[in-house]
Amino acid sequence: MPSQGTIGDRVRGLRLSRRMSQAQLAGPDLSDSYVSLIESGKRTPTPVVARLLAERLGCTTEFLLHGIEPRQRIDTELGLRHAELELYHGDPAVAAERFGEIVKVAGEENAMLAAHARLGRARSLESQGRIGPAVEAFERLRREAAAHPERLADLPLTVALSRCYQRAGDTLRAYDLAVHALTQVNQLGLTQGEIAVDLAASLVESEAARTPNSQAMSYARRVLSVNGIPNALNRTAEIKALWQASITAAEGEDSALAVHLADDAIATGRPARMAFRLALIAMDWSRLTASVGGESLDEAHEFASLASKVFAPFPERVDEHAKAHIALAYVQLRSGHVDGAATLARAALEVLSGRPGTPFGATAHLVLSEVALTRGDKDVTAILHSAKEALGDQPYDLSGPDRDAARTWRELGDLYGQVGEGDEQMSAYRRALEAAGVRGAMVGVTVDSALVR
Repeated sequence: MPSQGTIGDRVRGLRLSRRMSQAQLAGPDLSDSYVSLIESGKRTPTPVVARLLAERLGCTTEFLLHGIEPRQRIDTELGLRHAELELYHGDPAVAAERFGEIVKVAGEENAMLAAHARLGRARSLESQGRIGPAVEAFERLRREAAAHPERLADLPLTVALSRCYQRAGDTLRAYDLAVHALTQVNQLGLTQGEIAVDLAASLVESEAARTPNSQAMSYARRVLSVNGIPNALNRTAEIKALWQASITAAEGEDSALAVHLADDAIATGRPARMAFRLALIAMDWSRLTASVGGESLDEAHEFASLASKVFAPFPERVDEHAKAHIALAYVQLRSGHVDGAATLARAALEVLSGRPGTPFGATAHLVLSEVALTRGDKDVTAILHSAKEALGDQPYDLSGPDRDAARTWRELGDLYGQVGEGDEQMSAYRRALEAAGVRGAMVGVTVDSALVR
């Protein structure tokens, strides 16, 4: 276990255990008053001084600075890597537990390791959909970053909080954080890397992206243009093999090799993770662009086409694969290519076959409904009923809003209104408000569809 206390506590404890005076520890290189300042916590030894003191106290520099021996530290680093692999390629709930264990082992005297573990736990909570606890964790980390900027960077925490608040339904807080983060990245000229991609993803989800020429949409477009939407190879088997090899090396007490193999596994999965994020940004950007039309439809078509190819090699990414088809279908529809839109909507339904009750299946039916309206077909109402059935009758979780379902119910209500189905329209709008997290007595209330956009 790590040593308790500060660097000064460890220096004083080791000095007293070796029956040394401050002057003896200082020797010819330091003053006893300087040693006293270190022990009282008023000075932090430089790396050179720390090595000198460690030699005289008969301990490692690692122990003196961090309260942890080299083997303990590398084992803790390995624990962080394996928890990260659980987050990306395993079970986020298991990842949260492992990050929590590392926080306890690291302790406050190993603040950097503890901070990274707390960040990993917050990300794991978000990945599980536990948005409330995730917000609390990220807010604590942001306060820690303000007090100790050497431990944590504020910008990625701001981006994460914007994303979480948006998913929790607090759009005003999400917008304020997104604007703050956007100001920072613009000052840095940052359009590449994980922070830029995460921010772009958060922006296209937020209310900041509701207008085509907004700063949010412009930044997302720059990120897509600079990074492109690369193809993603399915290297899951390779990642799992490297991960297992790391576990085997750790069991054989070869911690250094275990860390190296874990790093290889994380790096192997990174290109696909980035491709997924960029594809999701492209889908949202293209869908929003298609909703307003204009000169960017060709670019939206290009981005959506590339995004639709990213998820196909990954069987576990069925929803995203279908969503990509639907985004491209909407672009085709707004461009006047109704036949292409219908083909893509049917392709989405085929991808989702056997998965009822998803908003993506319902959205595919909505595309087919708009195609039928454009063609003047008579079966529009039947297609709309299919969309309603795809959404299902289950109540929405009170723990947070379902953004995709809310938007789909609202669009269903709009289309019911176009075909003169007033009762169905009102019912759909009420369901949209429920999915958006709005509760209460809605009977007899006329609902404006703009409320759930």
